[in-house]
Amino acid sequence: MEHVEHVRFGEQLYAIIVRASFREPGIHFFSTPELSQQLAYMSHPKGKSIEPHRHNKVTREVHYTQEVLLIQKGKLQVDFYTVDEKYLESRVLSAGDTILLCSGAHGFHVLEPIEMFEIKQGPYSGENDKTRFAEVASSEIRIKGPNL
Repeated sequence: MEHVEHVRFGEQLYAIIVRASFREPGIHFFSTPELSQQLAYMSHPKGKSIEPHRHNKVTREVHYTQEVLLIQKGKLQVDFYTVDEKYLESRVLSAGDTILLCSGAHGFHVLEPIEMFEIKQGPYSGENDKTRFAEVASSEIRIKGPNL
């Protein structure tokens, strides 16, 4: 099983999935610098110090919301769509998995009772923040990857 998957359709990066099984020492950034949401994994030994620091005021321009989901418990099916609302394929996330949704469109189906965190840019502007559309028929779902 791959520990990190870059979900691409054509040249477009739709998501980065980091499976719960990923274990590497040090700091690993999975996202590229041009993404407005950064995703990194950190593993340090006891006694490691991180210098005190503050974050400087930096003006950034965000055009689209990118979100990170951290699955605490359960299973979640993520359905990927183009911005033109065409279904592509799906992945299943389990407890401990993390996904950064970078582009395109997406929908979700809870396969087992779920507990998760969602992290995204704010402030949230309610229904102005998204466009909803009809989901793909369950008979057309194509799940790729582990946890089938």
